[in-house]
Amino acid sequence: MTEPRKRRSYSSSLRREHARATRLRIATAARELMVGKGYADTTMAQVARDAGVAVQTLYTSCPGGKPALAKLVYDITLAGDALAVPQSDRPGVRAIIEERDPARKLARYAAMATSILRRVTPVHRVLRAAAAAAPSDTGLRDVLAGIERERLTGSRGPAEHLHALGALRPDLDPGRAAAQIYVLTSTENFEKLTEVCGWSEAEYEEWLATVLAAALLAP
Repeated sequence: MTEPRKRRSYSSSLRREHARATRLRIATAARELMVGKGYADTTMAQVARDAGVAVQTLYTSCPGGKPALAKLVYDITLAGDALAVPQSDRPGVRAIIEERDPARKLARYAAMATSILRRVTPVHRVLRAAAAAAPSDTGLRDVLAGIERERLTGSRGPAEHLHALGALRPDLDPGRAAAQIYVLTSTENFEKLTEVCGWSEAEYEEWLATVLAAALLAP
């Protein structure tokens, strides 16, 4: 590689890292404001100020305005970082895939789901409340609908993995299995059990692993 190419590659890496850091600052600032003040009372100007960026930078990072900002907050909160790494390539998912015992797979999956729900539930609750209070906000409704579609699509991964291993119940196809995973891992169920019923997160995780195994696995 010639020296100019090295410099261009280095410069490109720096730009990507700068963009990633900026998106993370924006998402962190927006999450804190939305969870603390509510979605409706959080302005783009406030987010830009707290993130230390220009308002134009905020709109460039979130084309689509405030609903797009809400989706950015949700996505980065879900992943736990702003890295452009597919879920399938992340260590937690790789550990689930590499585990050979189906019940232990689901126990690992339940642990991962619990850690994700701990992060995303406050954000999801704020967005649900805002959509209920402003039914005319089609942008926010579309974001929430998209989140649910992505969750259902994402639930097909573990369902199809178990099916490929021959671990699913014989009367259960991957689509039905995915639907059950999608419902059981909802933020609403997590909220009800940990906040209304007073369960600890460890109790929720154990329950989730047990119910998933009973619902999905062949005897």
